[in-house]
Amino acid sequence: MTRYQSRFWSSRDGLKLHYRDYAGGDAVPIDGRPPILCFHGLTRNARDFEALAERLSPQWRVICPELRGRGESEYARDSTSYKPQQYVEDVSLLLDELGIDRFVAVGTSLGGLMTMLFAATAPERVAGAVLNDVGPYLEPEGLEFIKSYVGQGRSFPTWVHAARGLEEMHGRANPGKDLPFWIAAAKRVMTLGSNARIVFDYDMKIAEPFAQLDPAAEQYDMWPALDALRGRPVLILRGALSDLLSTATLDRMLARLPDAEAVTVPDVGHPPTLSEPEAQAAIDRLLARVA
Repeated sequence: MTRYQSRFWSSRDGLKLHYRDYAGGDAVPIDGRPPILCFHGLTRNARDFEALAERLSPQWRVICPELRGRGESEYARDSTSYKPQQYVEDVSLLLDELGIDRFVAVGTSLGGLMTMLFAATAPERVAGAVLNDVGPYLEPEGLEFIKSYVGQGRSFPTWVHAARGLEEMHGRANPGKDLPFWIAAAKRVMTLGSNARIVFDYDMKIAEPFAQLDPAAEQYDMWPALDALRGRPVLILRGALSDLLSTATLDRMLARLPDAEAVTVPDVGHPPTLSEPEAQAAIDRLLARVA
């Protein structure tokens, strides 16, 4: 039995956006706890957090928004709106609609950038944060790799073919995984298209703003946004094989957030799935601090 309700809200520019609301969609936080908001990565969707939300939702309300152009959310008419600031604005409207003043953010990759932007623009709303394999500085190697596959629009005839295609693309971040792992991963990021072929579940136009990014250029200064998380519970997860979040950046983050906990998830690259035992235990410790 699914624990979530599938719901929608509207963006300021009129897009119908989708979210999963776990724990029966009760608008009252469980035992006064703030809800958990899960923000997915660039090419991902709410299904990325299915296992996490199922595990936590008996004790916490878990809300998993799908950003514009992903999953069941409508595709943007203007591809230039595919940017973190727009996503934060969209989700802020959802929070206002649901009457949520404070939340715990779980942000994977792009979702972690959103988490930092929320802290910078509305710090009173962030009760705690999980930054999953992302920081204020992103390694050029990792950005180049993302540019190499986002927006390619590949399709596959079967789920086995889709799984093998995904393994070919991301095998170095998940070494030694078996076929069932990759089939499950494919079903999180792909869907059955109108032509009866399996396709990635996002608007290929999200690649257009990303294609203009020069990974070797100076990056926008996100360090003040990280600093805005100071004084609240923070967990930083890093995949041991990550090509996006380096150990040097992680050390610098901890120097600026001395109360944060850092956990390196072994044998995984960018990003951890949050189903790893090390990640689960660390998230539970973070939530215990919030509760």
